[in-house]
Amino acid sequence: MNRTGLFIALALWLVIGVVFGLYPELDLKLAALFFDPQTKSFPLKLNEWAAIARDAAMWVSWVFVLPSLVALVVKMIRPDRPLMVSGRAIVFLLVTIIMSAVILSNLTFKTYWGRPRPVVVTEFAGDQQFVAWWDPRGDCERNCSFFSGEGATAFWTLAPAALAPPVWRPLAYAGAVVFGAVTSALRMAFGGHFFTDVATAGLVTFIVIWFAFALIYRWPRTRFSDKAVDAALTRLNMPAYRLRKRLCGRKTGPAPSI
Repeated sequence: MNRTGLFIALALWLVIGVVFGLYPELDLKLAALFFDPQTKSFPLKLNEWAAIARDAAMWVSWVFVLPSLVALVVKMIRPDRPLMVSGRAIVFLLVTIIMSAVILSNLTFKTYWGRPRPVVVTEFAGDQQFVAWWDPRGDCERNCSFFSGEGATAFWTLAPAALAPPVWRPLAYAGAVVFGAVTSALRMAFGGHFFTDVATAGLVTFIVIWFAFALIYRWPRTRFSDKAVDAALTRLNMPAYRLRKRLCGRKTGPAPSI
């Protein structure tokens, strides 16, 4: 998560955006690699094992979030106990996956950017007009193509990779990129997304992770400690915890000093 990685991501985003903006038919040509003109379908979409792999990919991503979610819930129930997971890791992982895979993708672009999916455009036996990645005026009304939520979720594994021990971090980054690329290729093979949809998902997710990592771990003015997160959660949840104890007839004792 250094500046070189950020510059590479921004450069790739610029090149892909310009090239596919000037020549949007490239998206159609890449999607056509997975389309069967005789059956007028994307054959891999009907493959049971491919569907299982698609679902498993999403579970893999959310498995990395699970420890942070469990630790947060336990802390809400028992704020008098220390966090089971690093406080900064909880903030970093939850914020990045919510921002990239939920808010930016599903609640923002896919809701208001009306780009149809490959499987429904006229070039692939559909009934909607193909539009370039930069054009939000497509016929899709909801759950549209740009940009890929599943691609963003898969590439989000770069976030836990960034927290791996330094000796393992390059390998973790490589694994996350391969995992995101394979998952994105499956989405293209199913006719669910164009190349620019999954490429944008990966690059946007990386940039979100890069800035979150810098804010939480690197920049002196914004970084904070695990103890600060633990103390903040204790202050936030302690009143409800003390109220529950009083309602159950238990002694609450003095409020802990944070």
